[in-house]
Amino acid sequence: MTHRIAVVVLDRFAPLDLGVPGQVFGSARDAHGERLYEVVTCSEGRMPVRCSAGYTVQPDHDLDVLGTAGTVLVPGIHGGRALVEGTISEGLSAALRAARQGPTRTMSICTGAFVLAAAGLLDGRRATTHWLEAARFGALFPQVKLDPDVLYVDDGDLLTSAGVAAGMDLCLHVIRRDHGSEVANRAARRCVMPPWREGGQAQYIDRPLPDGDGDGTAATRAWMLAHLDAPLDLNVLAAHASMSVRTFTRRFREESGMSPAKWLNRQRMQHARHLLETTELGVEEVARRAGFGTAVSLRQHLRAAVGVAPLAYRRTFRRI
Repeated sequence: MTHRIAVVVLDRFAPLDLGVPGQVFGSARDAHGERLYEVVTCSEGRMPVRCSAGYTVQPDHDLDVLGTAGTVLVPGIHGGRALVEGTISEGLSAALRAARQGPTRTMSICTGAFVLAAAGLLDGRRATTHWLEAARFGALFPQVKLDPDVLYVDDGDLLTSAGVAAGMDLCLHVIRRDHGSEVANRAARRCVMPPWREGGQAQYIDRPLPDGDGDGTAATRAWMLAHLDAPLDLNVLAAHASMSVRTFTRRFREESGMSPAKWLNRQRMQHARHLLETTELGVEEVARRAGFGTAVSLRQHLRAAVGVAPLAYRRTFRRI
């Protein structure tokens, strides 16, 4: 059965954000080529909504369709009450809250997080939004645990992303979570985009280029990816980049948006998950190849990342 995704459109919506769910989720197919998701669009009262690019769309549904959806998704907005005042209409707020009473998953792209926060759905939860609006978001919604440095946040049944292209990253992540990496990779190829991007949105923040010598850490990051199974401490990495440990750490964070240790752990986890999904290797061997050393260490890291043990993860993500 296809999974229905209801996209809620508000006035001043971001045009690309509205197109992303239909394009990415529409590219997810099973081994027989059948679509795995149905994307429908709705607005309050099924009213026409105008975007920031100067045209209007007429959704096919009103907010009642939220009750039939497995996922509710709110695209970004470039203005309106949610962005300026941190409020939305009582009708929209009630519909979003009602959809949360069942097993429905809720998502936002970019500043769509303002809408979810205005409905009270993000209180006490981790979330992200476009870096350019992070300060405004934090001031309007101090009760939300905002992380402005990441491309997206998966907080279980609540998922939020940074701006524009990060919405595509989030949609692919959801496909991967629902159906495994093989299906997500096929969808990415259909969309002519990478299955995943390294780093966070900190690398895209508008700021002066940092001073520093050398050619950066890109070559060392590539070398790290080729040697995930090796012990890679800061001294080894800095030596490879021909930098001091202090300079390397600073440059690495400026270019990737995170510390070397956090970046390395993310790549190792990505590789371990890929091996669990696509090979029959034992957990001990997966742990060794991914750089976690032992099955115990892999088990601890995987449980912290996704909440399940390696064998349970393998069973879940090899359904298709």
